[in-house]
Amino acid sequence: MESYHLNGYTTYSEANAEPLYSYTAKTFAWMFAGLLATFLTAIAGYATGAVIYVFAVPYGHFILLLAELGVVVFLSARVHKLSVGAARALFFTYAILNGVTFSVYFLLYDMLSLVMVFGLTAVYFGLMAMIGYFIKVDLSRMRNVLLGGAIFLAVFWVLSMFLNLSGFETIACMIGIVIFLAYTAYDTQKIKAYYEYYGNDAAMASKASIFSALALYLDFINIFLYLLRILGKRRN
Repeated sequence: MESYHLNGYTTYSEANAEPLYSYTAKTFAWMFAGLLATFLTAIAGYATGAVIYVFAVPYGHFILLLAELGVVVFLSARVHKLSVGAARALFFTYAILNGVTFSVYFLLYDMLSLVMVFGLTAVYFGLMAMIGYFIKVDLSRMRNVLLGGAIFLAVFWVLSMFLNLSGFETIACMIGIVIFLAYTAYDTQKIKAYYEYYGNDAAMASKASIFSALALYLDFINIFLYLLRILGKRRN
């Protein structure tokens, strides 16, 4: 019998039928599928010009933001009660909504710049995911620090809507990169915790995998956006 820590609690389960590496690979596969859905939606919105009509709607950007937030909150709150299919549907709904939002970046930034930043994000994300998977240190101790960093970033960007904080934007972006790189390692290690905790409940293990895929998806997206703010070359 093996033990693992989940949010500070030690949990136990008998040997799982599915190997850990297979469960982890499936989780990352769902995460990459979400990224692909976002990319294809963004490309379609840009190529067809639909992005212009979407953002021409009064408060369209805020409506999309609220819809995305609603999906994440609902999935987080109801993950234990949802079916596996419903959890996956909500995950892809979020990815597609995010793709609509992302389509505007093809209008704002040079294409080569977007590709370069995406590649850099993939390298950094991959390195931190490997650290999270192979490191023996319990990263759950970082939870409060990471949460505090995420709250700080949220407060900063809300205040920047009302105050001129442009002089601190680069610093905030660098902090954001560090926070979400650390979150990548943390969320990767949590895959192991979910694997152990739900090892004898196939349905819940599958839903936990989707939830982990969403967390990793958000880590990747945030790293990309913060790098883009620093390194991205805007169109003339």
